[in-house]
Amino acid sequence: MPPEGRRRDGAGRRIGVLLVNLGSPAGTSYWPMRAYLKEFLSDRRVIEVPRAIWWLILNGIILSVRPQKSGKNYASIWNNDLDEAPLKTITRAQADGLTERLADGSDIVVDWAMRYGCPTIESRIGRLLDRGCDRVLVVPLYPQYAAATTATVNDAVFGVLKRLRFQPALRTAAPWHDDPVYIDALARSLERHLAGLDFEPEVVLASFHGVPLEYIQKGDPYRRQCEETVRLLRARLGWPEERLMLTFQSRFGKAEWLQPYTDKTVERLAREGVKRMAVMMPGFVADCLETIEEIGVENAEIFRHAGGERFAAIPCLNADEEGMAVIERVVRRELEGWVG
Repeated sequence: MPPEGRRRDGAGRRIGVLLVNLGSPAGTSYWPMRAYLKEFLSDRRVIEVPRAIWWLILNGIILSVRPQKSGKNYASIWNNDLDEAPLKTITRAQADGLTERLADGSDIVVDWAMRYGCPTIESRIGRLLDRGCDRVLVVPLYPQYAAATTATVNDAVFGVLKRLRFQPALRTAAPWHDDPVYIDALARSLERHLAGLDFEPEVVLASFHGVPLEYIQKGDPYRRQCEETVRLLRARLGWPEERLMLTFQSRFGKAEWLQPYTDKTVERLAREGVKRMAVMMPGFVADCLETIEEIGVENAEIFRHAGGERFAAIPCLNADEEGMAVIERVVRRELEGWVG
């Protein structure tokens, strides 16, 4: 039954926590990939090109050629046991881990959703309401705020609520780019993974997903928050700027995006004589195509082709102890007043 048809009498007294990440295709073949890319790239928050022009580009060019390439990349990282992308596997594990951490007597129900693809935000909000939640905390899983990520999650949530007869009280989590628990988790995770390498990197890149420069010029705080994260992480590690460098990856199209670009920096440093490098991705809470394939494969090849020798992609915080400590911290912070 659609959300507006469910009976809502306000009797529930439970609190729902909904973790939301970007999304994943249902499969790696052409049509699942096409459906996923069309939903993602049709979002006005993601692509701000005038609609008529973008419709022609998207439907006439991108959706004709990109599904095959993206499908091949996804196939290389696919979780074949569960027949899903790693982002789904990890986000589910994060929700399960959070459920365990919040099992302290509070009547809290944890669930997870994807902004694009399945499980949908609408279906999971409906499930929380069916389980008696009259208050819902939505946590967009992005430490740094961007309109193309955090805001579009909130847009989708508000769109669901505006169709409901009975609306739960709603909170959306603020970004946590400068939270001490997050900074410490990044530092401890990085130190742990570096200790497990058989080489010592000369340089570590902190690579964040890029956005068009125009978005920042319109007032998006994303770049400032990424810079603050790296500044605090350097201070926590006691590293100079040349030891931990900020870069931006995953640019798309011909417009200027945030710089310095990760791939260009990787190539430049290798040509300048850097032989050992590691890359961490602090803006991603879970490993996905952009971390596993783009950094771990594509950028590793760029580095070696330009003269580098040893390269390591540092895993994201994921559902490890450090990652779960951050998610728990954010949720408990945002639940203050609802939970004693």
